[in-house]
Amino acid sequence: MRAVCLLSGGMDSSTLAYVAKDMGYDIIALHFTYGQRTEAKERTCARTIARMLDAVDFVEISLEHFKKIGASSLTDTAIPIEEYAGEQEAVPSTYVPFRNANLLAIATSLAEARRAEAVFIGVQTGDYPGYPDCRPEFIEAFQRVVDLGTAADPRITLMTPFVRMTKAEILKVGLALGVPYRETWSCYQNNDRACGVCSSCHYRREAFRAIGVPDPIEYEE
Repeated sequence: MRAVCLLSGGMDSSTLAYVAKDMGYDIIALHFTYGQRTEAKERTCARTIARMLDAVDFVEISLEHFKKIGASSLTDTAIPIEEYAGEQEAVPSTYVPFRNANLLAIATSLAEARRAEAVFIGVQTGDYPGYPDCRPEFIEAFQRVVDLGTAADPRITLMTPFVRMTKAEILKVGLALGVPYRETWSCYQNNDRACGVCSSCHYRREAFRAIGVPDPIEYEE
């Protein structure tokens, strides 16, 4: 069995790749760069995780159109990265317009070309309020698109095992599988020492605190 795994180098996507490997899939690691602030660090982490999993391939694709489109603090340095200020229903500045649809479309093309049976993406429950393309309904709709728009044999299944899990629950799964979290990166704005105040840093730190395990990466704060 083969699976295309979207691997950003973050804790969720890295855990996801380990889950896919544990399920018996050979991993085709798919990493995207799109002008995000932590592009260099994410690439390094993704390559390290792919190597540790003995991935059959590491495919890196550049999506420079996201930087041209703008409207996200991840790709436009004129828009500040928001510090975590409590739970909010509004769409955060770090939302990249319709990003997951772009990523899944390319992942599906790769899966069809490589005759992979599955595409793994690490969307999860904590992202729903602010990121519309992380909702289960979006994944279900995109599965319909995959079914209608490909000639894949075998059929390609979108795999989202974390979609209804909290980050702490995901972390527990990863620790049981031996995920090397020291080699993962979550910070939205720094490439060296994590800022500790962006929402991604906040949720990562809270997950480690919730299960009583120290986070192995270093933070500024």
